Amino acid sequence: MTVKQRNTERTPMDYRPALLIALLLTIGIIAPSCGDSDTQAQTTTGEVKMTDKQLEGNIHAPEFPDGLDWLNTETPLKMAQLRGKIVLLDFWTFCCINCMHVIPDLKRLEAKYPDELVVIGVHSAKFTNEKQTDAIRQAVLRHEIEHPVVNDKDFLVWNSYGARAWPTLVLINPNGRVIGAHSGEGIYEPFDAIISQAIDYFDAKGQLRRDPLMLTLESNRQASTVLSFPGKIKADPAGNRLFITDTNHDRIIVTDPEGAILDVIGSGTNGNADGSFETAQFNRPQGTTLVGDTLLIADTENHTIRAADLQSRRIITVLGTGEQARRFNQRGTGTEVALNSPWDVLARDGQLYIAMAGSHQLWVAGMDSWQAEPYAGSGREARIDGLLAEAALAQPSGITADRERLYFADSETSSIRSADLDKDGKVETIIGEDLFEYGDIDGPASRARLQHPLGIVYHDGQLFVADTYNSKIKIIDPLTRAGTTFAGTGVAGLIDGNLDQAQFHEPSGITIMGNRLYVADANNHVIRVIHLAEQRVSTLQLSNLERLMPTEPADFFGRVINLPRQTIGEGNAQIRVNAALPDGYVLIEGAPLTLTYQTSDADVIAFDAGDRRDQTMLPTTIPVRTGAGMSELTFDAAVYYCSKADGVCLVDNVRLVVPIDVTHAGNKLLELQIDVMAAKPQTLGGI
Repeated sequence: MTVKQRNTERTPMDYRPALLIALLLTIGIIAPSCGDSDTQAQTTTGEVKMTDKQLEGNIHAPEFPDGLDWLNTETPLKMAQLRGKIVLLDFWTFCCINCMHVIPDLKRLEAKYPDELVVIGVHSAKFTNEKQTDAIRQAVLRHEIEHPVVNDKDFLVWNSYGARAWPTLVLINPNGRVIGAHSGEGIYEPFDAIISQAIDYFDAKGQLRRDPLMLTLESNRQASTVLSFPGKIKADPAGNRLFITDTNHDRIIVTDPEGAILDVIGSGTNGNADGSFETAQFNRPQGTTLVGDTLLIADTENHTIRAADLQSRRIITVLGTGEQARRFNQRGTGTEVALNSPWDVLARDGQLYIAMAGSHQLWVAGMDSWQAEPYAGSGREARIDGLLAEAALAQPSGITADRERLYFADSETSSIRSADLDKDGKVETIIGEDLFEYGDIDGPASRARLQHPLGIVYHDGQLFVADTYNSKIKIIDPLTRAGTTFAGTGVAGLIDGNLDQAQFHEPSGITIMGNRLYVADANNHVIRVIHLAEQRVSTLQLSNLERLMPTEPADFFGRVINLPRQTIGEGNAQIRVNAALPDGYVLIEGAPLTLTYQTSDADVIAFDAGDRRDQTMLPTTIPVRTGAGMSELTFDAAVYYCSKADGVCLVDNVRLVVPIDVTHAGNKLLELQIDVMAAKPQTLGGI
């Protein structure tokens, strides 16, 4: 899409220095990007080789302006302090699917060149919501970004470098000169080749630094939550259950309508593996749909559709190669067809309809043959109505249906649109205008505006929409084409209560069962319940949390607490472990403690049952046998606890390391306390 905005809003294209015009040709351009809709996906191939003159560069990289907010670093960075490092700037905006596709390539480059390369994300927002530093923080956490990110909300950095599209990548040599740029996806191979060449060249000249860049990651400042960025939710009224996509935990959680956990689909470890519910792996799953006893899952970042048999508790891949499609409109069958970020799915009359966000299309697959092909959308990113194959969509991310047509949330155009179920039908827009026209306005279609909606469900002639970046739930009448705020103030937060007082934070999925709407409130890491009869909002309280624990011990991942040296008596003794919770939090009934413990010297301290893994309530008492000497005990604990104010449940993964002296005069009872981390800091509102 051409970077273009309407009305009085200034656009990146209004400032177009010549800095990158020639440089964009140095590495090549791969399209489409979020800034150029008129180009089709093409991959620049062939070996990338730069001359010494090109590696030296002749354009100094502009300095970062003062006064910008930075994430993943304690203090703002300056280009001057990065001399000696190869620097890669990633101009991105977190709504953009093309920017999401670049993140794994950036992580590969960072892993390959950990000492030589510094990646810096320059977040230049498309939507108003994306200008907020806390909203960017949530995106950094969601995508597990571990490099510095600067909030370029006023396009100061963007304009100084002459960027024109999301994503744009700019490479800077150790002397602070720009040596290449690239717009669009497919960045790994070209940048890998040039970075490798640059390392050899500047290392030979003694101009390369390999000292680490000290960072303070946002992830280290956050408490873990029981749910992590839940993306979608699907109701099964016949089975009286909910399927919650716990997206960043790479699993699907099955609950009853009151939140009691019935089953867990997936191991919770990131990957791509079929198998049992306990061993299968997903990669950031999103939408689901139920067909009989089979749950079909859009496994978004694996670019596949997975099928979970709820009776045999087995998972198989039914569509997708596991690699992102690089060409448009390539139909195929089963695991031989390449998909592109499937975001939501809907089963109807033997057909599976897929909101294919990455290719800006709706796809369809016959569930008897798994033959898959585009259904609506040419692949061009735009809002163009017309015949199914000729229409243009923009990152469809939610899908529902009535008897005659599909309805979908076309997120990048902030639109709600329909596609006829008749293959000779057409695509029409119900509410929405264009890629850069959005807002938060109720009323008829001529004036109503949304902001990047992701979730949608049809019920009783109306569409309930998760208006994600407005942090609202809206009702849209597909006949009158009018939109009305139903719940939420428009201020991001977590407040239950009356519909006009409740607050959400980027709700992204919505479903209905009986007289309740269930909302996946992504940035709050909870499921919200809208009680239609009572006209109020509550937070779903999850129970049976022990079902979320893995069946096998996992490698420890958490924070370490080193306790001072303790004393315990010889002979038969006990160690009691308890938790000190932050004010306003409680251990909920049924929430277990997962505890693994070990000793450095079993002749000094030996656990009666050996090293083991307990699932028990706090406090817990562990019998030990002791002999004179010194040992070090290690306790790995996962403590589940919930806020009394808003019901948000957290998990603190803690390792206690305790040096122990065993003496004849010591007490036979040693009490250890886990000081549990408080909830994540919130900085909502404000730009």
